[in-house]
Amino acid sequence: MKRIWLYSMRLYLRLGLFFYFKKVEVRNAENIPKNEAVMFLGNHQNALLDALLIATKNGRFSYFLTRAAVFNKPIVSKVLQSLQMLPVYRIRDGWGNLNKNNVVFSKSAELLHKNEAIVIFPEGSHNLKRTVRPLSKGFTRIIFETIENYPETTINLIPVGLNFQNATKFGDTALINFGHVIPVTKSIIEDKNKSVIQLKASVFDSLTKLTTHIDTENYDLVHEKLKDLNVDFTKPEQVNTCIENNFNNCETYKSGKNKHIKRLLKCLLIINLFVPYLIWKTIAEPKIKEIEFTSTFRFAIAITLVPFFMLIVMLFFGLVFQIKFAFIYLLNVLLLALLSIKL
Repeated sequence: MKRIWLYSMRLYLRLGLFFYFKKVEVRNAENIPKNEAVMFLGNHQNALLDALLIATKNGRFSYFLTRAAVFNKPIVSKVLQSLQMLPVYRIRDGWGNLNKNNVVFSKSAELLHKNEAIVIFPEGSHNLKRTVRPLSKGFTRIIFETIENYPETTINLIPVGLNFQNATKFGDTALINFGHVIPVTKSIIEDKNKSVIQLKASVFDSLTKLTTHIDTENYDLVHEKLKDLNVDFTKPEQVNTCIENNFNNCETYKSGKNKHIKRLLKCLLIINLFVPYLIWKTIAEPKIKEIEFTSTFRFAIAITLVPFFMLIVMLFFGLVFQIKFAFIYLLNVLLLALLSIKL
């Protein structure tokens, strides 16, 4: 039953992401080991959507180390745990809760020993800034515990660059950039301190190549210049080269044509889904305290309230008029969604 639930949820989330993003490009997913221990290590810009994109595009049923704060509500906690998410506690969650991480890290080590896949965001928090922030050593702690308890285990580290043209925008474009495998064996425990430094440096270096990396020094100035040039942030290699070459020969982002038509189609889509849209605009969006959660909450409404509202409208048309009008409404909404997002 668990496998059926995971397959069903992955399929549903893939469908939701298909309608949410204009385009999602995936690179190098074919290099991901299928039956070996894997630890995906991604940069973290777009809150829960980062995890969902990796979950639906890596070809594995992965476990996710997730900030404990999102597990506060019992119903939400049960859903997240059913999706193989494990809570990780930070200092802001209270010093007394930090010891709970011991159980989670031991569980993670056991999963890697069983050749499962784990997703970790080693920056420790999300941030919209287009820079790879210093990595915490939490992922190295899991690596050492795995190797010490199961010395014959080889852990395949895979850095993942998550790239968004505009992370808070509906109908955005994204790139999931899987890096080269970094194999880790029992030789790392010979000098732990040196290994921690090397592991963090290797993953950090890989991430700076898999996503746009602007140094924190002069970040605002460089970022504004890139926005003025309208670069394509889903092509991180080109953007990083643009920065290195002092903004010479930078390729621009090719935005879609027919903007007026898209705007009209979006208005028609909103009219057909006016109740979920009003809930989003008047209730959900104003309560968002961290801008990084904008797309997460919008996507949550898109895959929960929108289908529910559409079902109610279809029942109304089917009962009051004829069943064909219910399907006409369904096809109308789907067509408007596709055209307004994909054009």
